[in-house]
Amino acid sequence: MTRIEQAKRGIITDEMKLVAAAEGLSVEQLAQDIAKGVSVISRNTLRTIEPLGIGRGMRTKVNANIGTSKDKVSYDDEMRKLDVLVKFGADAVMDLSTGGAIRDLRNEMIKKSPVSIGTVPVYEAIVKVVERYGHIAKMTPDDLFEVIEDHAASGVDFVTVHCGVTIRAIERLKKEGRILDVVSRGGAFILEWIIYNERENPLLEQYDRLVGIAKKYDMTLSLGDGFRPGCLADATDRSQIEELLTLGELCQTALDYGVQAIVEGPGHVPLNQVELNIKLQKEICNGAPFYVLGPLVTDLGMGYDHITSAIGGAIAGAAGADFLCYVTPAEHIRLPNLDDVRDGVIASKIAAHAADIAKGIPGAIEKDRKMAQCRKNLDWEGQAALSFNPDMVREWRKQLPPSMKEVCSMCGEFCAIKTVDRALHRKQ
Repeated sequence: MTRIEQAKRGIITDEMKLVAAAEGLSVEQLAQDIAKGVSVISRNTLRTIEPLGIGRGMRTKVNANIGTSKDKVSYDDEMRKLDVLVKFGADAVMDLSTGGAIRDLRNEMIKKSPVSIGTVPVYEAIVKVVERYGHIAKMTPDDLFEVIEDHAASGVDFVTVHCGVTIRAIERLKKEGRILDVVSRGGAFILEWIIYNERENPLLEQYDRLVGIAKKYDMTLSLGDGFRPGCLADATDRSQIEELLTLGELCQTALDYGVQAIVEGPGHVPLNQVELNIKLQKEICNGAPFYVLGPLVTDLGMGYDHITSAIGGAIAGAAGADFLCYVTPAEHIRLPNLDDVRDGVIASKIAAHAADIAKGIPGAIEKDRKMAQCRKNLDWEGQAALSFNPDMVREWRKQLPPSMKEVCSMCGEFCAIKTVDRALHRKQ
């Protein structure tokens, strides 16, 4: 039985107990939420990692993307990125590789990673078809499903599948008049395949085949947002909503099959539309966990898009988004390096934590109270330990002269905390 089938029968598993304990929830409530499809546990049955809970009442989780491109293939670099992301708190890592021995890299990541692993199988399917036949259109449905099956059988915990890119959605896109038609790579692949073959999306046509694969391994489906807006001007338009309506229906179908599903969302969204997007998804998809890329709240942040996405991510999380996909400073420019992935995941973790405080997630505000007390006590090691990058804080402290042992170099002898403490307690 899958997790959903167990939850619907009232069966409480050890896995559910682990997640409930980690999240400060009652295991009975978690089981009910899994049965309703408003929470999932991301872990392929073939893996032995700590199970990852995503959904109602749980911490806002953070995913980080890595992977090769055709022009830059270094497995060592990607493994180092994985280490950095795990160190700085990524809850999940997705392999988006399109270059080199993709299967070998994925298997190595699955073997090495202590956190949930996701993939986008259509990337590998397209790379194989282009290498073999020279064009995306030559891909057959069997080519795609064979890769999906291989990803599941290798232990992938969740897969992004662009089921909502349909003939009808493409027609609506043509009438829409977007500035940036489609910026999703997977969505673009499926769109081109549909147009060249004049056939419906095989992920939609053979959705029962897809959920059958997922059910075999209790693998979570991440229903991809192929029509996510790639700029503010295209946000919350008819093309985006058309796809979301389809994903809502497919989410319900997956639940009926006993398969876990989450829904992916935008993208580039103006600040005043972020909360609206979350509420729309939650309503249309019956509260299914929502996974957002950012969202980025301005198109002008090149080189600093980890900041633009953290702003949107904090608002999205506070409004009910369950899973944030990080964005690095290198977004829109190049493949990220080690510093980029570190800064991207830290920015996203800050956004997720800010959202958890706003949502009243158990224990979230307590960390900030501990930090405040450490500052009150001029406890620098305590502050470093509670920070998002302890190594950096400790290194910066080492650079200060011995006279600054208790204070920072901004206030020095005029430290406000010491001044007020002295005054209130009449210390001379």
